[in-house]
Amino acid sequence: MYTDSTKVIIRVAKMLYPNVFKSKSFRGEDPKYSARILIPKLDDITVKKIKTAIQEAYKNNESALKGNEQNVPPIEKLKLPLHDGDKEKPGDKNYSNTYFINANSRNAPEIIDKNKNPITDENEIYSGVICAVSLHFFAYNVNGNKGIGCSLGNIMKVKDGERISTRISAADDFANLDDDDFDFSF
Repeated sequence: MYTDSTKVIIRVAKMLYPNVFKSKSFRGEDPKYSARILIPKLDDITVKKIKTAIQEAYKNNESALKGNEQNVPPIEKLKLPLHDGDKEKPGDKNYSNTYFINANSRNAPEIIDKNKNPITDENEIYSGVICAVSLHFFAYNVNGNKGIGCSLGNIMKVKDGERISTRISAADDFANLDDDDFDFSF
């Protein structure tokens, strides 16, 4: 069986900002599918696998990272995909006790449920959904930007989670209005 040391299957994660049914262009870049993946810090096994995959991507692509320079930059000097939610998003309860990764791909991910049936309803995948996800880590050196990136693979919806949104329902927006509020003329 073929194994890829830069691929990680995350068994339980929370997804934010899923853009997984249609590709989107950000800042004039090529359109991509994307999502932010939150991993609980308590999941030591997965966090260790991610850190190992990042190291492997670094080792496997040292020549690309070196570019025209004499030496390969130390990994600490590169942009890395694993972020500490408590440090980078302090005070945001969604990121409390988590690591997060921004993953994207030019190719559409396959999206399935726990029974391995395809999910085509876009309402099933939302900010806050709990999922399993496959990620692939790679080194890049583009226009002087060097780092380890993360490619979004496939997604399995594990269960519904609390929807994370700043959007308020119309009923809540206008809850304090009654008929007297509409008694005026133009």
